Amino acid sequence: MVATEARNAKHEHHEEVEVVLIGGGIMSATLGSMLAFLEPDWRIVLLERGDSLAPESSDPWRNAGTGHSGYCELNYMPDPGDGARAASIARQFLLTREWWAHLAGEGLLDPAAFIHATAHLDVVFGARDRDYLRQRYTTLQDDPFFRGMEFTDDPAAIARWAPLVGEGRVNGEPAAATRMDHGTDVDFGALTKALVRVIERAGGESRLGHEVRSIERARDGAWLVRGRHGQQRFAVRGRFVFVGAGGYALRLLQKARLPEVRGYAVLPVGAAFLRCANPAVVARHAAKVYGQAPVGAPPMSVPHLDRRVVEGREFLMFGPYATFSTKLLVHGRLTDFFRTLHWANLPVITAAMAQNLPLVRYLIGQLAAGQRTRFRQLQRFYPDADPRDWELVPAGQRAQLVTPDPRRIGALRHGTELVVGAGGGIAGLLGASPGASTAVPIMLDLLQRCFPELWRARWRHRVDEAIPGRTAEWTAGRVEESLRRTARALDL
Repeated sequence: MVATEARNAKHEHHEEVEVVLIGGGIMSATLGSMLAFLEPDWRIVLLERGDSLAPESSDPWRNAGTGHSGYCELNYMPDPGDGARAASIARQFLLTREWWAHLAGEGLLDPAAFIHATAHLDVVFGARDRDYLRQRYTTLQDDPFFRGMEFTDDPAAIARWAPLVGEGRVNGEPAAATRMDHGTDVDFGALTKALVRVIERAGGESRLGHEVRSIERARDGAWLVRGRHGQQRFAVRGRFVFVGAGGYALRLLQKARLPEVRGYAVLPVGAAFLRCANPAVVARHAAKVYGQAPVGAPPMSVPHLDRRVVEGREFLMFGPYATFSTKLLVHGRLTDFFRTLHWANLPVITAAMAQNLPLVRYLIGQLAAGQRTRFRQLQRFYPDADPRDWELVPAGQRAQLVTPDPRRIGALRHGTELVVGAGGGIAGLLGASPGASTAVPIMLDLLQRCFPELWRARWRHRVDEAIPGRTAEWTAGRVEESLRRTARALDL
């Protein structure tokens, strides 16, 4: 590899930068904004293969826009007596809010462009799920992050909280709901673009239409990032590289020959939503309402009926409906998935699939579902829905992470995983939800692992000033103070 590099070096010019960010989504933008804050003299270059920023999972129509805080996501708490993961997600999102609030206070973000207050509700049907939700509420009501949560199994109260959900029900089926008033709806596409402007304001650059084809390590430990921009080739040499390329991140880390991803694989899962723009309908639903996922469904397939605000307009979305493609990006290639496969990860992904046959059956059922079946799923939440008000829109491609496991050969992982290689010189993010909402804690972890000396010498204190909750003891008073302060800064 070094010999190849030496031969290529004779025929190409390597642009020298401190940091190369691969991918123009929320992860690269978050890391870049933090590095621009900590080291404004560093030269940062962001490379995006698409012709706009946030073209994939960060685009507002390719995610649910939920500020994931554990308030309504039942998949974070399969055991209603154990609220640890839900509380962890709530804490991570609150840290993310603190970073956004800091940037807004510095005049670098306009909150009205990307975040809006939206109540977060759970609504479940049937005696079994009603009892589950009651126990979940009992577990969470004393947790500082969930103070103020309300529970009801009164149909009239549910109809007041979520009129579209409560009306039109005639069968008397048991139902229950919880409500948290200080949830949020987030336009991660608008946020991504705003964070990239923070990078550019500090002298960094974002380059669109730049597709990375290879990543190689140089003799001195720097990284050579090569690719194509239209018909032209480019080469950038960076001291640090972050791969935030969504579903394609694994393939790029494989190309970089990182031993840390040996045996790793990804399972592509796509999605679609039903969208409503009828103002008379939209005006009657001011919440994000989550339910229980079908048996075997992946975490990103929990059904929910959401109010969305995108570019100043209000919409409703329902879904997601699972789709399948061998692409790892919406704008990817059908060969993407197959290029991630090799002898070291074939047994891993085979074992993971064999252990998750309900997921396989769920995906097959979703793919076989027709328009009427999809609409009946919406009517489970909104009985009086009119098909004429709704259109099916494609959402993003997710790459569900599969990793080696000493007991099971391979295991399907939920959430995200930060991979750090080469002594901290390169890092990448793999996996799916709730990554966007927890981007700031993920990047704080990256800063400490990849730049330990700088972190100890001068970064830690500046971060603690900007994000005071990082080292806080999260008492009820501390949570309430952070929610109140960030709500004020973000105009919530």
